[in-house]
Amino acid sequence: MIQVRELTKAYGNKAVVEKVSVDIHPGKITSFIGPNGAGKSTLLSMVSRLLDADTGEVLVDNNNVKKMKSNEFSKRVSILKQSNFMNVRLTIRELVSFGRFPHSKGRLQADDIQIVNQALDYMDLMSMQHMYLEELSGGQRQRAFIAMVIAQDTDYILLDEPLNNLDMKHSVQIMKILRRLVNELGKTVVIVLHDINFASVYSDRIVALKEGRVVKDGPTNDIINSESLREIYDMDIPIQQMNNCRICVYFNS
Repeated sequence: MIQVRELTKAYGNKAVVEKVSVDIHPGKITSFIGPNGAGKSTLLSMVSRLLDADTGEVLVDNNNVKKMKSNEFSKRVSILKQSNFMNVRLTIRELVSFGRFPHSKGRLQADDIQIVNQALDYMDLMSMQHMYLEELSGGQRQRAFIAMVIAQDTDYILLDEPLNNLDMKHSVQIMKILRRLVNELGKTVVIVLHDINFASVYSDRIVALKEGRVVKDGPTNDIINSESLREIYDMDIPIQQMNNCRICVYFNS
């Protein structure tokens, strides 16, 4: 379990995240939702150690992340940032192999190569493994970065808006893969999402932030209702039931 306790981050006099406490349950997909500027990405960055909190602490399996060695942390938690620009020419296989660095220190052994192959297979990238990243579409590139995260083989996978700039087909494909990571491999996935319908259909739990604070936290069905969504987004959002999924009809609200 990841335990977030009283995390605060301020820039000048403005608190972007203010005294946030939340538990990330293992073996689940937890989505961070909320309006722009709610603090979702900042919170994820503090959990992943990309950003230092002003106050508070993050515990991973009862270990304070500030006291964990970088290599130890990288074997437990992986992060896919919102922007993944790399100023080097890499093939898909080379990128995915980077995921093994915490384990191999750049000297891939037979078991590392096997895990890289499994990650490529999982993301259906084996046939294009020798293509360079600049030759790929946005969806293919995103799959390659997720394959790198899979190869890192951590219990916890944190993703900051991985659906950005993807079309509907590739967005659905990515969310189905994340669902498989949880269902088949027992991973714990935390994801920042803007589209509440992806959160509704694929998440087990939702943490909703607004103005730097948690306003809702619980199982998806407890959050995806008109009353809760009005509190989060200041909008009246009707809910329709389709194939056992709650769909938010926000585009006509």
